[in-house]
Amino acid sequence: MTSQTERGPHYSPVTRGAGLIFTSGQLPLRPGRATSLADASFKEQAQQALANRQSVLSEAGADLAQVVKTTVYLSDMADWPELDEVYGQFFGAACPARSVVPTGPLHFGFRIEIEAIALAS
Repeated sequence: MTSQTERGPHYSPVTRGAGLIFTSGQLPLRPGRATSLADASFKEQAQQALANRQSVLSEAGADLAQVVKTTVYLSDMADWPELDEVYGQFFGAACPARSVVPTGPLHFGFRIEIEAIALAS
């Protein structure tokens, strides 16, 4: 029998249902060995979390124009103005509904986590 530790966390990065794509929260982790951006600036963390969001959507056959709702978890609401700047650059003309939730400390010391719901093609 495989333990949860051996197989990883018990969740899917993406699922589909009712014509929608639901993505799990994305943290500011880079691919490869040195993956954590916990010590990086908020801007760098936000850019990486959004890039990870885009990657998961792409793997699910969707793009940013199909995103209808995001939820952004922030460890510090003082980061909101910088979030708006990075988020706007990332989404461009797309303007999905968005909730920003203050959380206090996030996993691994990150300052941001982002989840999304998109229309399935």
